Amino acid sequence: ITVDERLHMLLKLCHMRLGLGIGANDAETVLRSLPSLPMRYRAHDEATRILAQWCTQRSEFAQVLHPALPNSPGHAHWQKLCQLDAGGAAGLLSVIFKPEYGQAQVDAFCNALKLFKIGYSWGGPISLVVPYELASMRQHWPAHLRQGILVRFSVGLESVLDLQADVAQALTSVRLS
Repeated sequence: ITVDERLHMLLKLCHMRLGLGIGANDAETVLRSLPSLPMRYRAHDEATRILAQWCTQRSEFAQVLHPALPNSPGHAHWQKLCQLDAGGAAGLLSVIFKPEYGQAQVDAFCNALKLFKIGYSWGGPISLVVPYELASMRQHWPAHLRQGILVRFSVGLESVLDLQADVAQALTSVRLS
């Protein structure tokens, strides 16, 4: 609360942009979807594990990052924390393209995807993808990551076979000459 009209408008715009309040329809949607949350989480987790394992066999990727993969950084820590309960690893997965693939090729890959939409989020029904150029985002390269451009996938509720086919067809756009 303020008597300064300019400050009031700044705070109001900030509140609207950040979504600090929700409408009745949004609250209803959340409440309606809660009973199916465990089923959706299991579906995300299962499809992501299958896709992650499939990605390990692709020659374009230097590294596949998913906590359920034994060679992934943090796997042992994930096992200690998550294997106690249901053992879920959720629906996020990242791949690092081999260093010979440049930003233009990785962008072409992301743009060629049909089922994965470009966007930030996770846990939704639609699969999403975001490329990251980590070298421009970090001063020091993390020792556990291989060199290359990282692409993060959020796996939705589509068929995992369809998602694999989508990644495979998009990889044809990044072939080295």
